[in-house]
Amino acid sequence: MSKSANQTSQVRPGNLAEVKEIAKTTGSLILRSGGCIRGIKNWGVFALPKKTRKHQATYTDGHYFIMRYDASSKIQDDVRKTLGLDPRMIKFSSVKLGDGTLQAVSRISGDVLWKSREEGL
Repeated sequence: MSKSANQTSQVRPGNLAEVKEIAKTTGSLILRSGGCIRGIKNWGVFALPKKTRKHQATYTDGHYFIMRYDASSKIQDDVRKTLGLDPRMIKFSSVKLGDGTLQAVSRISGDVLWKSREEGL
Protein backbone atom coordinates (compact mmCIF):
# COMPACT_ATOMS: atom_id res chain seq x y z
CA MET A 1 0.00 0.00 0.00
CA SER A 2 1.28 3.47 -0.88
CA LYS A 3 1.76 6.04 1.82
CA SER A 4 2.27 9.75 1.36
CA ALA A 5 5.46 11.28 2.66
CA ASN A 6 7.03 14.69 2.87
CA GLN A 7 10.82 14.60 2.52
CA THR A 8 12.70 17.69 3.74
CA SER A 9 16.35 17.70 2.73
CA GLN A 10 19.29 19.98 3.44
CA VAL A 11 22.17 19.73 1.00
CA ARG A 12 25.53 21.41 1.43
CA PRO A 13 25.18 24.91 -0.06
CA GLY A 14 27.05 26.36 -3.00
CA ASN A 15 26.16 24.08 -5.90
CA LEU A 16 22.61 24.00 -7.26
CA ALA A 17 23.60 21.19 -9.67
CA GLU A 18 24.20 18.91 -6.66
CA VAL A 19 20.73 19.68 -5.31
CA LYS A 20 19.16 18.92 -8.70
CA GLU A 21 21.11 15.66 -9.00
CA ILE A 22 20.03 14.50 -5.53
CA ALA A 23 16.38 15.37 -6.26
CA LYS A 24 16.60 13.57 -9.61
CA THR A 25 18.17 10.45 -8.07
CA THR A 26 15.57 10.34 -5.31
CA GLY A 27 12.72 10.95 -7.75
CA SER A 28 13.98 8.24 -10.12
CA LEU A 29 14.14 5.74 -7.26
CA ILE A 30 10.53 6.52 -6.32
CA LEU A 31 9.21 6.41 -9.90
CA ARG A 32 11.07 3.20 -10.89
CA SER A 33 9.46 1.48 -7.91
CA GLY A 34 5.92 2.49 -8.82
CA GLY A 35 5.65 5.55 -6.60
CA CYS A 36 4.22 8.94 -7.50
CA ILE A 37 5.83 12.35 -6.96
CA ARG A 38 3.27 14.98 -5.99
CA GLY A 39 5.58 17.99 -5.87
CA ILE A 40 9.12 19.27 -5.47
CA LYS A 41 9.96 22.70 -4.12
CA ASN A 42 13.38 24.37 -3.99
CA TRP A 43 13.49 26.65 -0.95
CA GLY A 44 17.08 27.80 -1.47
CA VAL A 45 19.83 28.39 1.08
CA PHE A 46 18.92 29.09 4.71
CA ALA A 47 20.65 28.90 8.06
CA LEU A 48 20.46 25.51 9.72
CA PRO A 49 18.81 25.41 13.17
CA LYS A 50 22.25 24.77 14.68
CA LYS A 51 25.79 24.08 13.50
CA THR A 52 25.92 20.60 12.02
CA ARG A 53 28.95 18.41 11.56
CA LYS A 54 28.73 15.88 8.73
CA HIS A 55 31.45 14.03 6.80
CA GLN A 56 34.25 15.85 8.65
CA ALA A 57 32.90 19.31 7.80
CA THR A 58 30.88 21.83 9.80
CA TYR A 59 27.88 23.56 8.24
CA THR A 60 25.87 26.59 9.34
CA ASP A 61 23.79 26.89 6.14
CA GLY A 62 22.07 24.34 3.95
CA HIS A 63 20.24 24.27 0.64
CA TYR A 64 16.68 23.16 1.42
CA PHE A 65 14.35 21.28 -0.89
CA ILE A 66 11.10 19.45 -0.21
CA MET A 67 9.71 16.48 -2.08
CA ARG A 68 6.17 15.27 -1.53
CA TYR A 69 5.54 11.74 -2.82
CA ASP A 70 3.55 8.51 -2.50
CA ALA A 71 5.44 5.22 -2.17
CA SER A 72 5.42 1.99 -0.23
CA SER A 73 7.15 1.76 3.16
CA LYS A 74 9.98 -0.22 1.59
CA ILE A 75 10.63 2.49 -1.00
CA GLN A 76 10.54 5.16 1.72
CA ASP A 77 13.21 3.16 3.57
CA ASP A 78 15.27 2.93 0.36
CA VAL A 79 15.00 6.71 -0.10
CA ARG A 80 16.20 7.28 3.48
CA LYS A 81 19.13 4.87 3.00
CA THR A 82 20.11 6.50 -0.30
CA LEU A 83 20.04 10.02 1.17
CA GLY A 84 21.85 8.88 4.31
CA LEU A 85 24.76 7.51 2.29
CA ASP A 86 25.16 10.56 0.04
CA PRO A 87 28.10 12.69 1.25
CA ARG A 88 26.50 15.85 -0.18
CA MET A 89 23.56 15.59 2.22
CA ILE A 90 23.74 17.44 5.52
CA LYS A 91 20.48 16.14 6.94
CA PHE A 92 16.99 15.08 5.93
CA SER A 93 13.71 14.10 7.47
CA SER A 94 10.68 12.22 6.28
CA VAL A 95 7.16 12.79 7.56
CA LYS A 96 4.17 10.56 6.87
CA LEU A 97 1.17 12.43 5.50
CA GLY A 98 -2.29 10.90 5.89
CA ASP A 99 -3.11 7.47 7.28
CA GLY A 100 -2.49 5.48 4.10
CA THR A 101 -6.13 5.23 3.03
CA LEU A 102 -7.05 6.40 -0.46
CA GLN A 103 -9.50 8.93 0.96
CA ALA A 104 -6.87 10.55 3.21
CA VAL A 105 -4.11 10.49 0.59
CA SER A 106 -6.32 11.99 -2.11
CA ARG A 107 -6.74 15.18 -0.04
CA ILE A 108 -2.99 15.88 0.07
CA SER A 109 -1.86 18.30 -2.63
CA GLY A 110 1.56 18.53 -4.22
CA ASP A 111 1.95 22.15 -3.16
CA VAL A 112 4.64 22.83 -0.60
CA LEU A 113 4.14 26.33 0.75
CA TRP A 114 6.57 28.47 2.70
CA LYS A 115 5.04 30.50 5.51
CA SER A 116 6.94 33.51 6.73
CA ARG A 117 7.04 34.46 10.39
CA GLU A 118 4.54 37.23 9.70
CA GLU A 119 2.02 34.68 8.33
CA GLY A 120 2.46 32.45 11.35
CA LEU A 121 4.49 29.29 11.26
